[in-house]
Amino acid sequence: MVKILFVCHGNICRSTMAESVMTYLIKEKHLENSFSINSAATSREEIGNAPHYGTVGKLREMRIPLIPHRAVQMTASDYDSYDYLIGMDTANIRNMTRIAGGDNNHKIYKLLTFAGSGSDVADPWYTGDFDAAYKDILTGCTALLQYILENDCRCK
Repeated sequence: MVKILFVCHGNICRSTMAESVMTYLIKEKHLENSFSINSAATSREEIGNAPHYGTVGKLREMRIPLIPHRAVQMTASDYDSYDYLIGMDTANIRNMTRIAGGDNNHKIYKLLTFAGSGSDVADPWYTGDFDAAYKDILTGCTALLQYILENDCRCK
């Protein structure tokens, strides 16, 4: 089973959206038994909170089921538990690497690198633009899934 952890600052906007989008993409391909998808925060600010109403609204608009979720913080042990730890922006990557105590096994990635971009997924908490976040997350998750299907023998 391939285990993916999506991570953003608070775990109520981008990483929860990515968790729901990736779960949806995997179900569309009937690969649910090959993947475990989750999400977490680098901060403790939103621990226990439900997904942001903007994330909920955008997923509803796109007819993508929201994964039931309460914000949690990434831990050092997550590094050993997951195959791919996917951050949404450069600050997330820096904080994830700090929490994990490094990235010796090269498991930490920025989402849009799989789509051939070094760009960050802008945080809609600050921008208010859940449409742009969704577009970037869908692009990144689609590319990530394609990468895994082509390069990870556990899915074939």
